[in-house]
Amino acid sequence: MANVLFTNVRILDGSGSTPYAGEVLVQGNRIARLARGGRALPPSGLAVVDGAGATLMPGMVEAHTHFSWNDQPSLTAIQRMPTEEHILWCAHVARRYLDMGWTSCLGAATAKPRLDVVIRNAIESGLIAGPRYLAASQEITVPGGLGDETLPHLPFPEFSFGAVVNGPEEMRRTVRMFLKYGVDTIKLNLSGEYIAGIPAEFTPMSEAEIAMAVTEAKRRGKRVAAHARSCESVKQCVRHGIEIIFHASFADEEALDMLEAHKDRHFVAPGIAWLVNTSYHAAEWGITPQAAADMGYHRELEIACETLKKMHRRGIRILPGGDYGFAWIKHGTNAKDLEYFVKYLGFTPMEALVAATRHGGEIMMRGGELGQVREGYLADLLLVDGDPVSDITVLQDRRRLLAVMKDGRFVKEPELAGQPRRLSVA
Repeated sequence: MANVLFTNVRILDGSGSTPYAGEVLVQGNRIARLARGGRALPPSGLAVVDGAGATLMPGMVEAHTHFSWNDQPSLTAIQRMPTEEHILWCAHVARRYLDMGWTSCLGAATAKPRLDVVIRNAIESGLIAGPRYLAASQEITVPGGLGDETLPHLPFPEFSFGAVVNGPEEMRRTVRMFLKYGVDTIKLNLSGEYIAGIPAEFTPMSEAEIAMAVTEAKRRGKRVAAHARSCESVKQCVRHGIEIIFHASFADEEALDMLEAHKDRHFVAPGIAWLVNTSYHAAEWGITPQAAADMGYHRELEIACETLKKMHRRGIRILPGGDYGFAWIKHGTNAKDLEYFVKYLGFTPMEALVAATRHGGEIMMRGGELGQVREGYLADLLLVDGDPVSDITVLQDRRRLLAVMKDGRFVKEPELAGQPRRLSVA
């Protein structure tokens, strides 16, 4: 792990402050020093990266990740991929995220009980390349809820997308099983989903079942996340202390008041790209815009945008990411979320970048050392050809990511196609 000096760069530090010209010294796996202006730090004995005016920013954090979603058009096609191929797919996708500048990811659910844990452990041991990762359980649901795909004539749990529980004691057993496997996060499905034939505003899980899940997770020091589109499911999250809320489309004023009162505890990852693309870009897979409207997605997109604007004004942390890995919302296109935050949710480009970096460090439970370009912080860095504040879409172009560093090591060497390498040793 070499000591690296980034010079002649424009530093976008992730705090929300105005970017500035300067230099950044990486020693080991951390940012050792920052300096404003040019040639302020001595380069002797260092690997020097001349950024030629490029933007140096923190690595991005995806807050709602499904490595095991395999870019297919249905839950069945995802869940029934054979296990051997499935783990290879997850390893392939983990590298894809890293190459696109996502140096940390929060697992939001896995298609088979141990896929997320195995991939996390392989990344941490250095066996495969991938982002910093927090592993999730399968989605836990109830009979007839989102993720219950068992059939009357084939009542085998292996055929179900989610782990199906009925009552608090079954919930206890299932949560304990996932905790035994080593997950970081327990995932509950507290509302429906139109594409599964279950209204998004349906709230099927009982208070006793939720309370049991949270109690068992907290007993082991783990967090709980929830698929929560309906208004009541958002309130359940706040009442039970479920920190990570996915979607929250239909939250009403009471739910927003509850979230705002506890905004230092909760994160919302709405998955806005899922609503946009399912509504308007899934016709090739049989979901025309009219079909999406008939399901309810156009209405949900409209309501969700207004709801999330209100959340943003109230200072509730909203983070990018969500449900990438379907055929019409493929892995690797995740930076579209930042564009959608600006286009649909009223974020400024800088606010969207802060959501993907500083707030990302916080959802990864490393807010004091991840997600910003600051002295002492972990050296997860992107060198970007362009200014994401002026054009947020540059982060969608892999060619514009001149270098990617994770934990002080380059996973993409600093180079621009057709031009000399930007790395030298002084």
